[in-house]
Amino acid sequence: MARCVALALAAGALGQQMGTNEQEQHPPMPLWTCTASGCTKEQKSLTLDANWRWIHNGQSTNCYKDSEWDASLCPDPTTCSKNCYLEGASLSKYESSYGVSAQGNGVELSFVTKTKYGDNFGSRLYMLEDENEYKMFKLKNREFTISVDMDHMPCGLNGAVYFVEMDADGGKSKSGGLNAAGAKYGTGYCDAQCPHDMKFIDGEANVLDWNSTHDPPIGKYGACCAEMDIWEANSRATAYTPHPCSVNGTYRCDGVECGDNEKDQRYDGVCDKDGCDFNSYRMGDKMFYGRHMDFVVDSAKELTVVTQFITEDGTDSGELVDIRRFYVQDGKVVPNSNSSIAGVHGNSITDSLCNEMKTVFGDINDFKRKGGLKGIGEALERGMVLVMSLWDDSLANMLWLDSDYPLDEPASKPGVARGPCLTTTGKPSYLREKYPSAAVKYYDIKVGTIGSTYGSTSANSGGSGDPWGDDRRLKGEVLV
Repeated sequence: MARCVALALAAGALGQQMGTNEQEQHPPMPLWTCTASGCTKEQKSLTLDANWRWIHNGQSTNCYKDSEWDASLCPDPTTCSKNCYLEGASLSKYESSYGVSAQGNGVELSFVTKTKYGDNFGSRLYMLEDENEYKMFKLKNREFTISVDMDHMPCGLNGAVYFVEMDADGGKSKSGGLNAAGAKYGTGYCDAQCPHDMKFIDGEANVLDWNSTHDPPIGKYGACCAEMDIWEANSRATAYTPHPCSVNGTYRCDGVECGDNEKDQRYDGVCDKDGCDFNSYRMGDKMFYGRHMDFVVDSAKELTVVTQFITEDGTDSGELVDIRRFYVQDGKVVPNSNSSIAGVHGNSITDSLCNEMKTVFGDINDFKRKGGLKGIGEALERGMVLVMSLWDDSLANMLWLDSDYPLDEPASKPGVARGPCLTTTGKPSYLREKYPSAAVKYYDIKVGTIGSTYGSTSANSGGSGDPWGDDRRLKGEVLV
């Protein structure tokens, strides 16, 4: 469900050549790789998605502005790719223009960042292996752990940590020389929603469909790939969700295979857009996750999220059969909630639970049709890219995560109530005006063998009780 975020910067768009106005500087991000004998720290870095960057003609003229391509620079897709340059960003610009700030063992993403070109809303970042390739995670028979701070994340926003089956080089090798920027500049995004708003796909300009009902108009093609949502949350609701696809790797879809909602083709596409989501509130436990003392997991406090990918035989090559979740807070391990929905059994994602959930909720079981856990396991074995983002939802106001959805069904129907938020609080215009200081923090990322990645946060943070190293906390209003 991790859709692209709208960007209102006057010069915000995607390019494929490399600009020279500003040298790219990647925010640092440590990664721990763990085994039963301990964890080893490596210094990795992050790069900003190309959709947020300035695209120009190599000097100062915008290739794309106010939802329109410059006709002289972009008379056709190939010429556009050759004429347009994707600009880098310094560390100071990451913060001042995009709200991205590296801090200690992690990163803070701010919601609204005001610049002289306009307002920037949210961001999307990828972990790099080196300057030219994304870090490829292979998670079968492994666990992934990340700590989060959701205190300043109100209803309607989504702090998302997830994996997608992007190309390691950002699609550079598939572009026929049109994409010179590559992973270094955040190119090549795809996900299970097959987003149409990628300005370039496979290095070629994604021609806009001006007859579309979308505002701004969307591209003709979509960028599809398998997606594993580890953490989609605000301080009121959370879910984790696998989305398998019938295709391998990044795929440029056209027409029906994109599964476009507005054409009533959602379940005809190559990817499972619904996924199999485990949302404790939707599964009947309304007091498991939320703000302050009444909840089992307090979203207003720092939280470590552990996700385990269990294979049938306990080997890296075995078939994926279970995706387990638990939490660590205040030094205590908290098991995931159990489903209390009649006819749906379990507290983790298995094919059995997904089948039961789809039946009881009356949902189309596209998860099974697209390969189920076996399908997402194959993508995890091939390798996926880590994504961290903060976004609002112009399509469905995030109701699918934290409120009642769909709106034409009664809230009493099993599966409709997904969180306690009002159906009116997720509109982007409302959020951008009322909660401009919203932000999320991600830190202490670890990957390793089952049971090896969680423990004392302070031990992994240089001995301080604060994972940021100096007890920094977001100041200001408490968001509800």
